[in-house]
Amino acid sequence: MNRTDKLQFVATGIMGLDALLENKGFPSGFNIVVMGSPGSGKTTFGLQFLYYGCLNGENGVYVTLDERPESVLRNVLNLGIDLTEFLQKGNISIVDASPIRTIPGEVKLGGISIGKKDFSLAALIAAVTNHVRNINAKRLVIDSLTSFFIQYPRGAERRAAFMELLEGITPLNCTTILLTELRFSGMDRPYQFEEFLADGVIILRKQGKNSAIVRSIQVEKMRGVNHNVEPHPYRFTRGGLEVFPTEKVL
Repeated sequence: MNRTDKLQFVATGIMGLDALLENKGFPSGFNIVVMGSPGSGKTTFGLQFLYYGCLNGENGVYVTLDERPESVLRNVLNLGIDLTEFLQKGNISIVDASPIRTIPGEVKLGGISIGKKDFSLAALIAAVTNHVRNINAKRLVIDSLTSFFIQYPRGAERRAAFMELLEGITPLNCTTILLTELRFSGMDRPYQFEEFLADGVIILRKQGKNSAIVRSIQVEKMRGVNHNVEPHPYRFTRGGLEVFPTEKVL
């Protein structure tokens, strides 16, 4: 059956974003790439998505390939997103893969021990699968593909690894957010290969304009949804990101 047949939807939890998605949210089980420049709020977006899921009975798994979990949790706590209770109750599970880049020797991913130099995509997928199944997760966030791609210096290798990652996580039936950097921010930028392979693409931009910082969000792609494609402003608030769907970025 085509994955766009008889779609079900999950609310994003990002204030104002669902209005750009026919007030439906994300198609359940889809793989959605969220691209943004540094400081644009990618990690906040991902954890806000998980937090809202937990509030509504959907457990989630957070995979960090970059920052330490304690650092990530501390940063979003400053925005009013407190995941402590959900972690204690087992509603959220964290796969800490950041030691891959910083610690020599053996690394443990969800009970699977591997050598740093022998790190494989298969081991990461296995760890994610274990965590998802252990808590019956419905939402998954991978933060970030940028750190993941460091292992693959050639473009063809990165594309193949991303396809393998998608093939590994899609059967988990989670609605998945994959965070990555926006390598070119201009409106006439070249497309990144992730955009062609994902079910949905959301772009977060942070640009200087008239001595001010302008943040905009754009739903570039969302299969099965007649989505709004215009850039709209957003801001950081107490509780995470807030999108203004009736306003446009000039």
